[in-house]
Amino acid sequence: MELVFLAILLLMMVIALSSGFPVAFSLPGAAILSIGLAALCGYLFAGDSSSYFVEGGALQWLNAGITNFRSLYWDVERDTLIAVPLFIFMGIMLQRSKIAEDLLIAMAQMFGPIPGGLGISVVLVGALLAATTGIVGATVIAMGLISLPAMLKNNYSKPLATGTICASGTLGQIIPPSIVLIILADQLTSASDQASTIRKAAYKAATGEFSMPSILDVTSTSAGEMFMGALVPGLVLVGLYILYILFVAIVKPGSAPPVRYDGKYDKKFFATIFMALTPPLTLILLVLGSIIMGVATVNQAGSVGAVGAIIMGGYRLYEGKKSTYYPAILAICSTIILGIILSFFDLNIKSIKPGDGIGIFMASIAVAMLLIAVIWSARRVYKIDNILNDVMVETSKTTCMVFIILIGAAMLTSAFRGFGGEELVKHFLTSLTGGFWVQFMVVMAVMFVLGFFIDFLEIAVVVVPIVAPILLADPGANVTAVWLGVMVGLNLQTSFLTPPFGFALFYLRGVAPAIVKTMQIYRGAIPYIGLQLVALVIVAVSPSMVNFLPKYVSLSSETAPPPINPRMQFCIEKYLFDYYDDQEEQLQGHIKTMGAVDISSLPVKLQKELKKSLEQALNTFDLVEKIHAAEAGLAAYSPEYRPHHEFVRSLQTKIRNIKLEVEELKKNWTRVSRSDSPDKEFLSLTEATIKKNEAAMADFQDQIPETWSGMHKRYVELEKAEKKARQNYRNNVDQAYETIQELQKVILGADELASLGQKLTALEAVIVNEPAKVAMDRIKESERALGKVAGTSAIKSKLYKARRAVKGKKPNPEEAVLLLKEGLKLYAAEVDWRRRAAAEVAPALLAYDNAIKDSIGLRLQRRLTSDQVTSVARCQSIHRDYSLQF
Repeated sequence: MELVFLAILLLMMVIALSSGFPVAFSLPGAAILSIGLAALCGYLFAGDSSSYFVEGGALQWLNAGITNFRSLYWDVERDTLIAVPLFIFMGIMLQRSKIAEDLLIAMAQMFGPIPGGLGISVVLVGALLAATTGIVGATVIAMGLISLPAMLKNNYSKPLATGTICASGTLGQIIPPSIVLIILADQLTSASDQASTIRKAAYKAATGEFSMPSILDVTSTSAGEMFMGALVPGLVLVGLYILYILFVAIVKPGSAPPVRYDGKYDKKFFATIFMALTPPLTLILLVLGSIIMGVATVNQAGSVGAVGAIIMGGYRLYEGKKSTYYPAILAICSTIILGIILSFFDLNIKSIKPGDGIGIFMASIAVAMLLIAVIWSARRVYKIDNILNDVMVETSKTTCMVFIILIGAAMLTSAFRGFGGEELVKHFLTSLTGGFWVQFMVVMAVMFVLGFFIDFLEIAVVVVPIVAPILLADPGANVTAVWLGVMVGLNLQTSFLTPPFGFALFYLRGVAPAIVKTMQIYRGAIPYIGLQLVALVIVAVSPSMVNFLPKYVSLSSETAPPPINPRMQFCIEKYLFDYYDDQEEQLQGHIKTMGAVDISSLPVKLQKELKKSLEQALNTFDLVEKIHAAEAGLAAYSPEYRPHHEFVRSLQTKIRNIKLEVEELKKNWTRVSRSDSPDKEFLSLTEATIKKNEAAMADFQDQIPETWSGMHKRYVELEKAEKKARQNYRNNVDQAYETIQELQKVILGADELASLGQKLTALEAVIVNEPAKVAMDRIKESERALGKVAGTSAIKSKLYKARRAVKGKKPNPEEAVLLLKEGLKLYAAEVDWRRRAAAEVAPALLAYDNAIKDSIGLRLQRRLTSDQVTSVARCQSIHRDYSLQF
């Protein structure tokens, strides 16, 4: 019966949406009505209101949507959606300040004289507006009012002109900053957590181990990563649009003729172009550049964008007057001053020093200037046609709509799960033959078809939470959340162009002249839908196009993980092993050169440690060869083992699923059999189903080949050998380089150690002449000072024993003095050999350190070099298959 109410839920939603009922109320309304109907029917026909839910009752599932929404968005760590109203405000403000008009006119004058130039200018303006406003409706309407008449006047094909305008307007959905990317990032954060749980359960079921290696975990994403991941695919889409227009202009010159510019290409022309392009490009640089360079979070960048939009509106709406640019100039000057101040002073509140007072004072003046510029611009925008008030009202309406839809979607998803829909979808996708890519293509096809009838936002908040965990959990494809998000974003972009309900088509139909027929608009959109699908395929086969930039920025940021991070080891070792192949002789030469240095000034123990370190460094290359041999053995056996692994794991999954079903059936049988009036027909039917399922389990178990156990054991042995070889290499290089690090600290601490001589010598008089407590405090102080110098544990031990000698009811100053003298003797010897080693060994040791720190010693460095970041990011941007480890 649960499936009946699941069908009722979906039917209610479809009817409500297709009848034009507001989405914000259609989603929760369908959920509440279907849950209420299921509870009522359960109470009337089964005597229990919870009978027609997979588990729990009506109140639980009604509360679940709101509870889940609150748990997600009331968490202080989950601030992703704060950026939504900021970017909406920025987009609406720029649209109302006529920036789009300036861009369209300037770009048309620049590109018009080339074949298809007007169409290309529309695409480029669409890309620029996408990176600033991101509002499809506003962009399409602005270009429809300004560019469409010009294109029709110059004999452009009506389908080509309308299709170009509609498609260019939709670029705001994929080119950041985009609201849909923020929503997807938020949905995928939750989906990644669920996928990680699914993968851990699968790992435990397959291996019996409770702890899954971190490298196998599902990595979440953020709005910033989504922005960076979507940037290149968005530009690829722009390139495809331009190539298509050029192709049409060459094949059918009459469809996209060049348009001659009547004016002159003089200083005035280029000044106009400069003034039209510079403000939006600057805003793009500030918003996206700050995110990509790690200077600002998405929320902070959204704030910068909103302020920038106010300043741009302040001068654009006030043009023609002497003081037009005063607020903008003041804002630019104050920003430059702030940048200069920050280059000389670290004004982070956690690291302010007493000498930073002048920097704080100057920064305060610059901030005050910036505030004056913003308030000045805001006052202008407010006074001119009350635009600021209108923009804020429109922003509030749009933001409320987004959040109400999110709440409604949370309730709908809760009802969907309550009726077993999630398990049904999971079972359907996992039962498809062909693995991840078949599942993925089915999901993409469903989203594409849904785009014909419903808006992108409903798809993003209803479909994505259901299917994303299943796709992300697949260890064979092992796709990243950011890649999946960008693929979904590209797919959802088509929903604006697909007839009959494509919103971009409606927007253009509303402003297009009567001579443009609706069917011509539809025909014009079809080639661009095809181009969007081509872009989808390109991104699907080239995941690095999405993954590389987020990985590169993450690894090169100030908060980048250190090279010893477990998730980075495979790619770091791939880089290092290639480096060893090229530089093995040079590295061995550096090791041998260090081995030839006279180290007699070092204590015998340190001499042995250094020699052992050099031996370990030389042994690195043999260990790498062992890794290659282990890899080759595993790679040679994997093709033979893989089909057996996949076949047996699929059988074992079926057995587990049937076993769970049998356990549920037995629970139901027990519950009904213990009731006052048990339903004998139900009990009989349940018993038959249990026997049938148990027979199916036995049949699946019999299908497992007898050779499976031996083959699996062989694979596990090869895998363990490869892991052991890698671990031996890591332990070896860590120990080899750690010794060098520690020895340098000890030697370079010679001067600091020598500076403590007078304080240590004075302790004898203190022990003899001062009270025991004073002596203990002075000795303790000396211990702390020695603790700051590496390699002084033996001296500290003597001082500790001396302090213990003067402690207690019967202090023994004589014993304390003897222990102190032993410590001073150790101290003198320590200072002596360290000074000699600083002159004789330290220079060679430093040169050796510089030679191996980025190879043998890389794991113990604080961060990667620029070349290493590029190599590791390129490696990590490829999806690796981990299915054989499950």
